[in-house]
Amino acid sequence: MQAEVYFCTEECMSILEAVILGIVQGLTEFLPVSSSGHLIMLQAFFGIEESTMRFNIVVHLGTLIPVLVVYRKEVFALIRQPFQRFTYLIVLATIPAVAAVFLLGSHLDVLFGNSTFLPIAFLITALLLIYAESRPEGRKRKKDITYKDAIIIGCMQAIAIIPGISRSGSTITVAIHQGLSRDTAARFSFMLSIPAIAGGLVVDIVRAATADTPEVSVGLLPLLFGFFSAMLTGFLAISLLLQLIKSRSLRVFSYYLIALSAVLIVINIIF
Repeated sequence: MQAEVYFCTEECMSILEAVILGIVQGLTEFLPVSSSGHLIMLQAFFGIEESTMRFNIVVHLGTLIPVLVVYRKEVFALIRQPFQRFTYLIVLATIPAVAAVFLLGSHLDVLFGNSTFLPIAFLITALLLIYAESRPEGRKRKKDITYKDAIIIGCMQAIAIIPGISRSGSTITVAIHQGLSRDTAARFSFMLSIPAIAGGLVVDIVRAATADTPEVSVGLLPLLFGFFSAMLTGFLAISLLLQLIKSRSLRVFSYYLIALSAVLIVINIIF
């Protein structure tokens, strides 16, 4: 469910390129600014065309580890008792995004290969964050989440497949709108990210196995540096977002996205 990663301007990816891409992936995967949108910007900025699917798989794995570690108690609880209400909520909220991926099919490549609509998508994410900050604190905790809440949050996650619309930002906003407390909204969004990232990982593996195009050479060191860069910054991003949600400070990301959108609009006009 993630954007195809492209980042190789020469025949082989360098360690510096791997670190930069790993950092961007790790931070933007969890912060409400859209990882796919930022990866597309990098692709357009560097004039990148060659596919590096092996590296894509590695950085997705790197971003999956932090959320599994941070929420290990919840994950182990689901593993020990898989047939429980919270499992059904997660599955129900994941179905819309899975359906969207299958329905869009090859059209996803068009979305991820086009940066034209990024300014608008970034603005939408900014407005969602501003709305989330304007809402009063909800009272719903984990035990109070309804199946209706899960479906609505899941539909928003499906919409967030569009590059530039943040998955975490949109799902947290809708969860807050549904009356979930800010902490519960963030935790539910992060738990939803596990099947989302894992699903993207599976899609990447399948595409790598069936791709007809030649794979760009990526050495062991760039793979390792990319993996650890994504993993470490993923931990940082989760910790930072949880703190900012509690302090009602998500507006900083909306300001960033508004400024970024304005810059992209100016660039599109000039070039």
